[in-house]
Amino acid sequence: MVEIRLLRYFIAVANHQSISAAAKYLHISQPTLSRQLSDFEQELGTPLFIRGNRKITLTSEGLFLLTKAKEIVELVDKTKANFNQTTDIISGEIYIGGGETDAMRFIAQTLKDIRQDHPAVQFHLYSGNADDITEKLDNGLLDFGIVIEPTDKQKYDFLQLPATDTWGVLMRKDSTLANQDFIQPVDLIDKPLLISRQTTVDNELTGWLRQDIKNLHITGTYNLLFNAALMVEENIGYAICLDKLINTSGNSVLCFKPFKPRLKANLNIIWKKHQVFTQAAVLFLEQIRHNIEKNNQKE
Repeated sequence: MVEIRLLRYFIAVANHQSISAAAKYLHISQPTLSRQLSDFEQELGTPLFIRGNRKITLTSEGLFLLTKAKEIVELVDKTKANFNQTTDIISGEIYIGGGETDAMRFIAQTLKDIRQDHPAVQFHLYSGNADDITEKLDNGLLDFGIVIEPTDKQKYDFLQLPATDTWGVLMRKDSTLANQDFIQPVDLIDKPLLISRQTTVDNELTGWLRQDIKNLHITGTYNLLFNAALMVEENIGYAICLDKLINTSGNSVLCFKPFKPRLKANLNIIWKKHQVFTQAAVLFLEQIRHNIEKNNQKE
């Protein structure tokens, strides 16, 4: 069984690329750290480091372990933090992941409502696409995820958020499609496209296009839209994306055109089935249920 302490040592050396610098950071002697790491490599049966004259780099096995080690240490720290909450004051941490969507405003309002009465509650946001979010949910690194429908009902419980996003195309205002009010499938046949990497998006767009999206001219893919928008500004291609994520007003060189027929994206907040929540996470779930009900009553 690998000790968490050794994983912390390993991460420190990987970050500092130096035994001496890592030892100073960890407040232990350099020989002690070097011996611990050598024993660690022997225990695993594989070299983790390439020891150069000036710096230490990771082997391919070390790179793989680094990703897993960070996740394990993060999960341990997350668990400890929630055990250390006091009984008199509701505190603790909530870990929420989501993609780029205007629905995060609803999450922000819910967190604001909680912190007005329980200022000791902290929240941590992670940005990524649906594939990233569900992986971290499955590994216990997130409490909740905000994802586009559909949701895997065998693995997750969920609530539908009172928000929908609109699919369309982000383009330059001087592009050949910018004078149209909407975009139809035929308009995209010969255009260089930037598309999201997440699996559910491929399925949605394939249904709208009535053909496999991979049959089109895919110039590139993106994880989060901000950097893709820079590619669009440089006239590399058209980004298929959701509305309201990139500012297209004023002096922006970009504009957004919705699909026709309209393609809406419903959004769910999801969590693992049979999840054991911390006090803070329970509070968040109760508050978001209340806010959804309140919003539905207005409509």
